[in-house]
Amino acid sequence: MRKIVAVLLAAPLIVGAAPDAKTARGVHERAIVLDTHFDTPANLGRAGWSIMDRHNVAVTGDQVDYPRMVEGGVDGGFFAIYIGQGPRTPAGDRAARDAGLVRAVQIREMVAAHPTVFRLVTTSAEARAAVAGGKRFVFMSMENGYPFEADLSLMRTFQRLGVTMMSPAHFKNNDLADSATDTPEWNGLSEKGRAFVAEANRLGIVIDASHSSDLSLRQMIALSKAPIILSHSGVRAIFDHPRNVTDADLRLLAAKGGVVQVNAFNGYMVPQPKIAERDAAMKTLMTGIDFEKMTDADRRKLVAGRKAIDAKWPVPKAHFDDVMKHLLHAIEVAGIDHVGMSGDFDGGGGVEGFDDVTDYPKITAALLARGFSAADVAKVWGGNALRVLDAAQRLAEPGVKPAIPVTS
Repeated sequence: MRKIVAVLLAAPLIVGAAPDAKTARGVHERAIVLDTHFDTPANLGRAGWSIMDRHNVAVTGDQVDYPRMVEGGVDGGFFAIYIGQGPRTPAGDRAARDAGLVRAVQIREMVAAHPTVFRLVTTSAEARAAVAGGKRFVFMSMENGYPFEADLSLMRTFQRLGVTMMSPAHFKNNDLADSATDTPEWNGLSEKGRAFVAEANRLGIVIDASHSSDLSLRQMIALSKAPIILSHSGVRAIFDHPRNVTDADLRLLAAKGGVVQVNAFNGYMVPQPKIAERDAAMKTLMTGIDFEKMTDADRRKLVAGRKAIDAKWPVPKAHFDDVMKHLLHAIEVAGIDHVGMSGDFDGGGGVEGFDDVTDYPKITAALLARGFSAADVAKVWGGNALRVLDAAQRLAEPGVKPAIPVTS
């Protein structure tokens, strides 16, 4: 049977008669379509930027907003509090804590400002209720443990603000764990990182291992009482990159009940050759940019600059079919109950043919064309991730209260 499945997954994208557009859209609309990693909150501090306006990815680079969520049939997602790793000093830790608190408040303010279309949620039941009520749901996550690495009691603080998923590390090592893209320091988790796992379990917070090293991932799987998630990762068998997960670790993840959410980040999909002139031009373009204070004109200038560099020094671009290769391989190895999707939008994600949230129905159509059922599609789009959240919360210490409600 496994060989038969492998042959089907390796076949061309369209197998047999593709479902008509109306049928595919119906399947998409009936599923809870959930992305586990939106970096969109980074836009909330930009002067004049609104989640309610329709933006153009080709002009400003923005990939997620309410009008396009509606068009793409996207019911909601995990809106990330991302704080890049800085100095591991008391002053650095305090600054990271404060930046994390500000971002959490900005997300809550976004929801409070638009209560007729958004709802802050912390459970799968609340998410489903939001959809039933015609609203888009907003989970909150934390990418990088920098804001709470100095004091793990802050995990509870952020949870009370609405955070339900946390990752220990990002591009650089920190006091909790080794990063997938840094030189090993702890050989996985530090002692404080192990305490992070225990505290996440106690609070019912989903542990996110994306960006963590292979050893960190394996140790989190072994130590956690609850299944864990990779909120936006590719698979290494398709493209050998340290940010991508190996087949062996996919099996470990699935055996613990966890889920890998396949991302659509160009650099993790296909090989990227090093071109010194291109790298230098890109560095010059990015020098001095403060993403927190960028105006609309600044964004347009940045996007135009990137296009000019791409035209002068082109590199291979991943396409929608490359995303499907990663997704289908993950399904083959881990099983349909342990795979989901994340575009990594507004954080560098997006490939040719899968540029923003309006393209999500393409995944549904491609899976149906491969012979997957509507129930399978529903698992990939949100069912699997919500199951992991449910499992983590069931194991929480009795009496752990949910987030402080948002009021408009």
